[in-house]
Amino acid sequence: MNKKQEKYCDALGLCALVLIVLGGIWNVWTYLALGSLEATVTLLIVQVLFALAAFAAWKGRMPWLNLPVAVFGFVLAFTTNYAETTAFNWVFWLQTAAAGLAAILGTILLFTGKLRARCIPWAPLCLLLIVGLASLGVWRGWAAHDRALTGLARHTVWEVPAQFDSVACDQPGTVEELFYDTKAYGTDGRDVQKSALVYLPYGYDEAKQYNILYLMHGTGDDQYYWLRTHAYNKTMLDNLIANGDIEPLIVVTPTFYVEDDFKDTGLDPLTYSFREELRNDLMPAAESRYSTYAESIDDAGFAASREHRAFAGLSRGAVTTFHSAFCGSLDYFAWFGTFSGSRTDADYFREHIRSEDFKDLPIRYLYVSSGVFDFALPRQEQDVGGLMALEPRLVSGVNTDFDVFPMRYHSMGNWHLALYNLLQRIF
Repeated sequence: MNKKQEKYCDALGLCALVLIVLGGIWNVWTYLALGSLEATVTLLIVQVLFALAAFAAWKGRMPWLNLPVAVFGFVLAFTTNYAETTAFNWVFWLQTAAAGLAAILGTILLFTGKLRARCIPWAPLCLLLIVGLASLGVWRGWAAHDRALTGLARHTVWEVPAQFDSVACDQPGTVEELFYDTKAYGTDGRDVQKSALVYLPYGYDEAKQYNILYLMHGTGDDQYYWLRTHAYNKTMLDNLIANGDIEPLIVVTPTFYVEDDFKDTGLDPLTYSFREELRNDLMPAAESRYSTYAESIDDAGFAASREHRAFAGLSRGAVTTFHSAFCGSLDYFAWFGTFSGSRTDADYFREHIRSEDFKDLPIRYLYVSSGVFDFALPRQEQDVGGLMALEPRLVSGVNTDFDVFPMRYHSMGNWHLALYNLLQRIF
Protein backbone atom coordinates (compact mmCIF):
# COMPACT_ATOMS: atom_id res chain seq x y z
CA MET A 1 0.00 0.00 0.00
CA ASN A 2 2.87 2.35 0.85
CA LYS A 3 4.35 1.95 -2.62
CA LYS A 4 1.07 2.93 -4.24
CA GLN A 5 0.75 5.94 -1.98
CA GLU A 6 4.31 6.92 -2.82
CA LYS A 7 3.47 6.80 -6.51
CA TYR A 8 0.26 8.77 -6.03
CA CYS A 9 2.03 11.36 -3.91
CA ASP A 10 4.86 11.72 -6.44
CA ALA A 11 2.42 11.85 -9.34
CA LEU A 12 0.44 14.62 -7.66
CA GLY A 13 3.60 16.62 -7.12
CA LEU A 14 4.75 16.11 -10.69
CA CYS A 15 1.35 17.07 -12.14
CA ALA A 16 1.30 20.22 -10.02
CA LEU A 17 4.85 21.09 -11.13
CA VAL A 18 4.01 20.61 -14.82
CA LEU A 19 0.81 22.68 -14.60
CA ILE A 20 2.55 25.44 -12.65
CA VAL A 21 5.47 25.62 -15.08
CA LEU A 22 3.30 25.53 -18.21
CA GLY A 23 0.91 28.06 -16.71
CA GLY A 24 3.85 30.28 -15.78
CA ILE A 25 5.23 30.21 -19.32
CA TRP A 26 1.82 31.20 -20.68
CA ASN A 27 1.42 33.94 -18.04
CA VAL A 28 4.78 35.55 -18.83
CA TRP A 29 4.21 35.22 -22.58
CA THR A 30 0.86 37.02 -22.45
CA TYR A 31 2.39 40.02 -20.68
CA LEU A 32 5.36 40.02 -23.04
CA ALA A 33 2.90 40.09 -25.96
CA LEU A 34 1.18 43.11 -24.39
CA GLY A 35 4.49 44.97 -24.42
CA SER A 36 4.64 45.68 -20.70
CA LEU A 37 8.29 45.22 -19.70
CA GLU A 38 7.72 45.98 -16.00
CA ALA A 39 4.87 43.49 -15.71
CA THR A 40 6.72 40.86 -17.74
CA VAL A 41 9.81 41.01 -15.51
CA THR A 42 7.73 40.96 -12.32
CA LEU A 43 5.59 38.04 -13.48
CA LEU A 44 8.71 36.18 -14.59
CA ILE A 45 10.13 36.47 -11.07
CA VAL A 46 6.83 35.32 -9.55
CA GLN A 47 6.63 32.32 -11.86
CA VAL A 48 10.24 31.34 -11.21
CA LEU A 49 9.48 31.35 -7.48
CA PHE A 50 6.33 29.27 -8.03
CA ALA A 51 8.25 26.76 -10.17
CA LEU A 52 11.09 26.46 -7.64
CA ALA A 53 8.64 25.81 -4.79
CA ALA A 54 6.74 23.20 -6.83
CA PHE A 55 9.98 21.53 -7.93
CA ALA A 56 11.24 21.38 -4.33
CA ALA A 57 7.90 19.90 -3.23
CA TRP A 58 8.13 17.15 -5.88
CA LYS A 59 11.86 16.50 -5.63
CA GLY A 60 11.86 16.18 -1.86
CA ARG A 61 8.41 14.60 -1.58
CA MET A 62 7.36 17.51 0.62
CA PRO A 63 3.90 18.36 -0.77
CA TRP A 64 3.29 21.06 1.83
CA LEU A 65 5.84 23.24 0.01
CA ASN A 66 3.12 23.78 -2.60
CA LEU A 67 0.99 25.59 -0.03
CA PRO A 68 2.73 28.99 -0.40
CA VAL A 69 2.18 28.73 -4.17
CA ALA A 70 -1.53 28.13 -3.58
CA VAL A 71 -1.78 31.05 -1.13
CA PHE A 72 0.10 33.59 -3.24
CA GLY A 73 -1.52 32.28 -6.40
CA PHE A 74 -4.94 32.94 -4.87
CA VAL A 75 -3.94 36.48 -3.84
CA LEU A 76 -2.65 37.25 -7.34
CA ALA A 77 -5.70 35.67 -8.96
CA PHE A 78 -7.85 37.97 -6.84
CA THR A 79 -5.90 41.17 -7.57
CA THR A 80 -5.28 40.58 -11.29
CA ASN A 81 -8.77 39.43 -12.27
CA TYR A 82 -12.14 41.16 -12.06
CA ALA A 83 -15.26 39.27 -13.05
CA GLU A 84 -16.90 42.20 -14.83
CA THR A 85 -13.97 43.14 -17.04
CA THR A 86 -10.87 40.99 -16.76
CA ALA A 87 -10.24 37.25 -17.01
CA PHE A 88 -6.76 37.79 -18.43
CA ASN A 89 -4.94 36.07 -15.57
CA TRP A 90 -6.92 32.84 -15.32
CA VAL A 91 -3.56 31.03 -15.04
CA PHE A 92 -3.31 32.06 -11.38
CA TRP A 93 -6.56 30.21 -10.63
CA LEU A 94 -5.17 27.11 -12.36
CA GLN A 95 -1.93 27.32 -10.40
CA THR A 96 -3.80 27.88 -7.14
CA ALA A 97 -5.93 24.79 -7.71
CA ALA A 98 -3.00 22.62 -8.78
CA ALA A 99 -0.76 23.67 -5.90
CA GLY A 100 -3.58 23.51 -3.35
CA LEU A 101 -4.68 20.00 -4.32
CA ALA A 102 -1.10 18.74 -4.43
CA ALA A 103 -0.38 20.22 -1.00
CA ILE A 104 -3.51 18.87 0.68
CA LEU A 105 -3.87 15.47 -0.98
CA GLY A 106 -0.14 14.86 -1.04
CA THR A 107 0.20 15.61 2.65
CA ILE A 108 -2.73 13.29 3.46
CA LEU A 109 -1.13 10.47 1.43
CA LEU A 110 2.20 11.10 3.10
CA PHE A 111 0.90 10.86 6.63
CA THR A 112 -1.71 8.11 6.16
CA GLY A 113 0.88 5.94 4.43
CA LYS A 114 3.49 6.80 7.05
CA LEU A 115 5.81 7.87 4.26
CA ARG A 116 8.96 9.91 4.66
CA ALA A 117 10.14 12.88 2.72
CA ARG A 118 12.57 11.78 0.03
CA CYS A 119 15.24 14.40 0.80
CA ILE A 120 15.68 18.05 1.63
CA PRO A 121 15.91 19.79 -1.78
CA TRP A 122 18.56 22.30 -0.77
CA ALA A 123 19.40 23.62 -4.24
CA PRO A 124 15.88 24.75 -5.30
CA LEU A 125 15.07 25.98 -1.79
CA CYS A 126 18.25 28.06 -1.58
CA LEU A 127 17.69 29.44 -5.08
CA LEU A 128 14.08 30.27 -4.17
CA LEU A 129 15.27 32.10 -1.07
CA ILE A 130 17.94 34.03 -2.96
CA VAL A 131 15.62 35.11 -5.80
CA GLY A 132 12.78 35.96 -3.42
CA LEU A 133 14.85 37.98 -0.96
CA ALA A 134 16.80 39.75 -3.71
CA SER A 135 13.60 40.80 -5.50
CA LEU A 136 11.94 41.90 -2.29
CA GLY A 137 15.09 43.76 -1.28
CA VAL A 138 15.26 45.67 -4.56
CA TRP A 139 11.62 46.73 -4.25
CA ARG A 140 11.85 47.70 -0.59
CA GLY A 141 15.17 49.46 -1.15
CA TRP A 142 13.92 51.66 -3.97
CA ALA A 143 10.63 52.31 -2.18
CA ALA A 144 12.46 53.36 1.00
CA HIS A 145 14.87 55.49 -1.03
CA ASP A 146 12.12 57.43 -2.77
CA ARG A 147 10.06 57.69 0.41
CA ALA A 148 12.98 59.43 2.09
CA LEU A 149 13.68 61.90 -0.73
CA THR A 150 13.62 65.58 0.17
CA GLY A 151 13.76 68.77 -1.84
CA LEU A 152 11.98 69.21 -5.14
CA ALA A 153 9.32 66.78 -6.31
CA ARG A 154 10.28 64.40 -9.08
CA HIS A 155 8.79 61.55 -11.05
CA THR A 156 8.77 58.18 -9.28
CA VAL A 157 7.22 54.75 -9.73
CA TRP A 158 8.08 53.57 -6.20
CA GLU A 159 6.71 55.82 -3.45
CA VAL A 160 5.56 59.39 -2.87
CA PRO A 161 8.22 61.12 -0.74
CA ALA A 162 7.03 61.41 2.85
CA GLN A 163 7.70 65.14 2.90
CA PHE A 164 4.66 65.64 0.69
CA ASP A 165 1.96 63.42 2.18
CA SER A 166 2.95 62.68 5.80
CA VAL A 167 3.78 66.13 7.11
CA ALA A 168 1.03 68.69 7.70
CA CYS A 169 1.59 71.81 5.63
CA ASP A 170 1.80 75.18 7.35
CA GLN A 171 0.05 76.71 4.34
CA PRO A 172 -3.00 74.44 3.95
CA GLY A 173 -5.61 74.87 1.30
CA THR A 174 -9.30 74.59 2.07
CA VAL A 175 -11.94 72.10 0.96
CA GLU A 176 -15.57 73.05 0.60
CA GLU A 177 -18.64 71.40 -0.83
CA LEU A 178 -20.29 72.74 -3.98
CA PHE A 179 -23.96 71.90 -4.53
CA TYR A 180 -25.39 72.15 -8.01
CA ASP A 181 -28.51 71.24 -9.96
CA THR A 182 -28.28 68.73 -12.77
CA LYS A 183 -30.36 66.06 -14.49
CA ALA A 184 -30.43 62.29 -14.77
CA TYR A 185 -29.07 62.43 -18.31
CA GLY A 186 -28.60 58.68 -18.58
CA THR A 187 -32.21 57.79 -17.80
CA ASP A 188 -35.36 59.92 -17.56
CA GLY A 189 -33.87 63.43 -17.47
CA ARG A 190 -35.40 64.24 -14.07
CA ASP A 191 -34.02 67.09 -11.98
CA VAL A 192 -31.35 66.06 -9.46
CA GLN A 193 -29.21 67.92 -6.96
CA LYS A 194 -25.64 66.73 -6.53
CA SER A 195 -22.46 67.97 -4.90
CA ALA A 196 -18.72 67.95 -5.47
CA LEU A 197 -15.81 68.81 -3.21
CA VAL A 198 -13.64 71.74 -4.23
CA TYR A 199 -10.03 72.21 -3.15
CA LEU A 200 -8.89 75.82 -3.02
CA PRO A 201 -5.16 76.51 -2.61
CA TYR A 202 -3.76 78.47 0.32
CA GLY A 203 -4.25 82.18 -0.22
CA TYR A 204 -6.94 81.66 -2.86
CA ASP A 205 -7.66 85.06 -4.38
CA GLU A 206 -10.74 85.70 -6.50
CA ALA A 207 -8.82 88.41 -8.35
CA LYS A 208 -6.45 85.77 -9.76
CA GLN A 209 -7.07 83.08 -12.35
CA TYR A 210 -6.38 79.43 -11.53
CA ASN A 211 -5.94 76.25 -13.51
CA ILE A 212 -8.55 73.65 -12.64
CA LEU A 213 -8.44 69.85 -12.38
CA TYR A 214 -11.58 67.72 -12.28
CA LEU A 215 -10.72 64.49 -10.46
CA MET A 216 -13.06 61.48 -10.50
CA HIS A 217 -13.34 58.51 -8.11
CA GLY A 218 -14.03 54.87 -9.00
CA THR A 219 -16.75 52.25 -8.54
CA GLY A 220 -18.36 52.18 -5.11
CA ASP A 221 -16.87 55.48 -3.96
CA ASP A 222 -18.08 59.07 -3.98
CA GLN A 223 -17.09 62.71 -4.29
CA TYR A 224 -15.40 62.60 -0.86
CA TYR A 225 -13.01 59.78 -1.80
CA TRP A 226 -10.01 61.78 -3.00
CA LEU A 227 -9.91 64.64 -0.51
CA ARG A 228 -11.64 63.43 2.66
CA THR A 229 -11.67 59.63 2.72
CA HIS A 230 -7.98 59.73 1.79
CA ALA A 231 -7.04 63.12 3.18
CA TYR A 232 -3.32 62.62 2.53
CA ASN A 233 -4.10 63.53 -1.09
CA LYS A 234 -5.03 67.00 0.15
CA THR A 235 -1.89 67.11 2.30
CA MET A 236 0.13 66.26 -0.81
CA LEU A 237 -1.55 69.05 -2.77
CA ASP A 238 -0.82 71.51 0.02
CA ASN A 239 2.85 70.58 0.21
CA LEU A 240 3.46 70.44 -3.54
CA ILE A 241 2.08 73.97 -3.84
CA ALA A 242 3.87 75.31 -0.76
CA ASN A 243 7.14 73.75 -1.94
CA GLY A 244 6.80 75.47 -5.31
CA ASP A 245 6.67 72.21 -7.26
CA ILE A 246 3.31 72.98 -8.83
CA GLU A 247 1.35 76.17 -9.35
CA PRO A 248 -1.67 76.78 -7.13
CA LEU A 249 -4.72 75.18 -8.70
CA ILE A 250 -8.35 74.36 -8.02
CA VAL A 251 -9.35 70.70 -7.79
CA VAL A 252 -12.97 69.58 -8.15
CA THR A 253 -13.92 66.02 -7.16
CA PRO A 254 -17.42 65.15 -8.46
CA THR A 255 -19.22 61.80 -8.69
CA PHE A 256 -20.61 60.05 -11.75
CA TYR A 257 -23.38 58.44 -9.66
CA VAL A 258 -26.90 59.81 -10.12
CA GLU A 259 -29.00 58.54 -7.22
CA ASP A 260 -29.76 54.85 -7.92
CA ASP A 261 -29.61 55.01 -11.73
CA PHE A 262 -28.17 51.86 -13.36
CA LYS A 263 -27.62 50.30 -9.94
CA ASP A 264 -28.98 46.94 -11.05
CA THR A 265 -28.16 47.01 -14.76
CA GLY A 266 -24.49 48.02 -14.78
CA LEU A 267 -22.86 51.42 -14.34
CA ASP A 268 -21.21 51.75 -17.76
CA PRO A 269 -23.83 54.17 -19.16
CA LEU A 270 -22.86 56.68 -16.46
CA THR A 271 -19.34 56.92 -17.87
CA TYR A 272 -20.89 58.32 -21.06
CA SER A 273 -23.83 60.35 -19.74
CA PHE A 274 -21.58 62.25 -17.31
CA ARG A 275 -20.50 64.28 -20.35
CA GLU A 276 -23.77 66.22 -20.36
CA GLU A 277 -23.67 66.81 -16.62
CA LEU A 278 -20.06 67.97 -16.85
CA ARG A 279 -20.62 70.42 -19.69
CA ASN A 280 -24.10 71.67 -18.88
CA ASP A 281 -24.13 71.79 -15.09
CA LEU A 282 -20.95 71.00 -13.14
CA MET A 283 -18.51 73.22 -15.03
CA PRO A 284 -20.87 76.21 -15.15
CA ALA A 285 -21.55 75.84 -11.41
CA ALA A 286 -17.88 75.46 -10.45
CA GLU A 287 -16.37 78.03 -12.79
CA SER A 288 -18.97 80.69 -12.14
CA ARG A 289 -18.28 80.44 -8.41
CA TYR A 290 -14.49 80.03 -8.49
CA SER A 291 -11.92 82.02 -10.41
CA THR A 292 -10.60 80.05 -13.41
CA TYR A 293 -9.40 81.11 -16.86
CA ALA A 294 -12.91 80.85 -18.31
CA GLU A 295 -14.00 84.38 -19.21
CA SER A 296 -17.58 83.15 -19.60
CA ILE A 297 -19.40 80.00 -18.54
CA ASP A 298 -20.54 78.98 -22.00
CA ASP A 299 -19.14 77.02 -24.90
CA ALA A 300 -16.95 79.88 -26.11
CA GLY A 301 -15.53 80.57 -22.66
CA PHE A 302 -14.75 76.95 -21.89
CA ALA A 303 -13.27 76.30 -25.34
CA ALA A 304 -11.03 79.36 -25.12
CA SER A 305 -9.67 78.28 -21.72
CA ARG A 306 -9.25 74.53 -22.42
CA GLU A 307 -5.47 74.65 -21.97
CA HIS A 308 -6.00 75.60 -18.33
CA ARG A 309 -8.29 72.64 -17.61
CA ALA A 310 -7.57 68.96 -16.86
CA PHE A 311 -9.62 65.86 -16.16
CA ALA A 312 -8.39 62.69 -14.47
CA GLY A 313 -9.89 59.68 -12.73
CA LEU A 314 -9.25 56.27 -11.25
CA SER A 315 -10.76 52.92 -12.27
CA ARG A 316 -14.30 53.61 -13.57
CA GLY A 317 -13.39 57.26 -13.13
CA ALA A 318 -10.59 56.69 -15.65
CA VAL A 319 -13.16 55.17 -18.01
CA THR A 320 -15.30 58.27 -17.43
CA THR A 321 -12.27 60.40 -18.24
CA PHE A 322 -11.91 58.73 -21.62
CA HIS A 323 -15.63 58.63 -22.44
CA SER A 324 -16.88 61.98 -21.14
CA ALA A 325 -13.80 64.23 -21.17
CA PHE A 326 -11.17 62.94 -23.62
CA CYS A 327 -13.60 61.66 -26.27
CA GLY A 328 -16.62 63.73 -25.23
CA SER A 329 -15.19 67.12 -24.28
CA LEU A 330 -11.82 67.54 -25.96
CA ASP A 331 -12.95 71.05 -26.87
CA TYR A 332 -13.03 71.90 -23.12
CA PHE A 333 -9.96 69.99 -21.84
CA ALA A 334 -6.33 69.67 -22.94
CA TRP A 335 -4.78 67.62 -20.10
CA PHE A 336 -5.79 64.12 -18.99
CA GLY A 337 -4.95 61.39 -16.52
CA THR A 338 -6.31 57.84 -16.48
CA PHE A 339 -5.36 55.63 -13.53
CA SER A 340 -6.17 51.89 -13.63
CA GLY A 341 -8.92 52.04 -16.22
CA SER A 342 -9.65 52.46 -19.94
CA ARG A 343 -12.30 50.18 -21.54
CA THR A 344 -12.24 52.26 -24.72
CA ASP A 345 -11.23 50.62 -27.97
CA ALA A 346 -9.51 52.12 -31.00
CA ASP A 347 -12.75 52.41 -32.97
CA TYR A 348 -14.35 54.58 -30.30
CA PHE A 349 -11.24 56.77 -30.06
CA ARG A 350 -11.18 57.13 -33.84
CA GLU A 351 -14.86 58.03 -34.03
CA HIS A 352 -14.57 60.81 -31.47
CA ILE A 353 -11.13 62.37 -31.13
CA ARG A 354 -10.53 62.08 -34.87
CA SER A 355 -13.91 63.68 -35.63
CA GLU A 356 -14.12 66.98 -37.51
CA ASP A 357 -14.83 68.85 -34.27
CA PHE A 358 -11.83 67.47 -32.37
CA LYS A 359 -9.16 66.30 -34.81
CA ASP A 360 -7.27 69.61 -34.94
CA LEU A 361 -7.34 70.43 -31.22
CA PRO A 362 -3.97 70.05 -29.47
CA ILE A 363 -3.72 67.41 -26.75
CA ARG A 364 -1.21 68.76 -24.27
CA TYR A 365 -0.73 65.70 -22.11
CA LEU A 366 -2.07 62.21 -21.39
CA TYR A 367 -0.87 60.35 -18.32
CA VAL A 368 -1.73 56.64 -17.99
CA SER A 369 -0.81 54.51 -15.00
CA SER A 370 -1.49 51.15 -13.43
CA GLY A 371 0.05 48.63 -11.05
CA VAL A 372 1.90 45.49 -12.07
CA PHE A 373 -0.75 43.41 -10.26
CA ASP A 374 -3.69 45.62 -11.26
CA PHE A 375 -6.49 43.80 -13.10
CA ALA A 376 -6.95 46.90 -15.29
CA LEU A 377 -3.44 46.76 -16.74
CA PRO A 378 -3.97 44.30 -19.65
CA ARG A 379 -6.93 46.22 -21.06
CA GLN A 380 -5.08 49.52 -20.58
CA GLU A 381 -2.11 48.20 -22.55
CA GLN A 382 -4.42 47.15 -25.38
CA ASP A 383 -6.56 50.30 -25.45
CA VAL A 384 -3.75 52.81 -25.09
CA GLY A 385 -1.71 50.92 -27.67
CA GLY A 386 -4.61 51.26 -30.09
CA LEU A 387 -4.94 54.95 -29.28
CA MET A 388 -1.25 55.66 -29.81
CA ALA A 389 -1.29 53.86 -33.15
CA LEU A 390 -4.03 56.08 -34.57
CA GLU A 391 -3.37 59.44 -32.89
CA PRO A 392 -0.35 61.45 -34.16
CA ARG A 393 -0.95 64.17 -31.55
CA LEU A 394 0.20 61.76 -28.83
CA VAL A 395 3.91 60.90 -28.69
CA SER A 396 5.21 58.51 -26.06
CA GLY A 397 7.73 60.17 -23.77
CA VAL A 398 6.85 63.63 -25.09
CA ASN A 399 3.24 64.35 -24.18
CA THR A 400 2.17 60.82 -23.21
CA ASP A 401 3.44 58.64 -20.38
CA PHE A 402 2.41 55.18 -19.22
CA ASP A 403 3.69 54.26 -15.76
CA VAL A 404 3.44 50.72 -14.41
CA PHE A 405 4.08 50.75 -10.67
CA PRO A 406 6.01 47.82 -9.13
CA MET A 407 4.08 45.70 -6.60
CA ARG A 408 0.96 47.88 -6.88
CA TYR A 409 -2.59 46.64 -7.40
CA HIS A 410 -6.05 48.22 -7.77
CA SER A 411 -5.89 50.44 -4.69
CA MET A 412 -5.38 54.00 -3.47
CA GLY A 413 -1.65 53.44 -2.96
CA ASN A 414 -1.48 53.06 -6.73
CA TRP A 415 -3.66 56.10 -7.49
CA HIS A 416 -2.07 58.37 -4.87
CA LEU A 417 1.27 57.83 -6.60
CA ALA A 418 -0.34 58.45 -9.98
CA LEU A 419 -1.83 61.76 -8.79
CA TYR A 420 1.58 62.83 -7.47
CA ASN A 421 3.15 62.24 -10.90
CA LEU A 422 0.26 63.81 -12.82
CA LEU A 423 0.26 67.03 -10.81
CA GLN A 424 3.87 67.68 -11.77
CA ARG A 425 3.10 67.36 -15.49
CA ILE A 426 -0.13 69.25 -16.11
CA PHE A 427 -0.31 72.97 -16.79
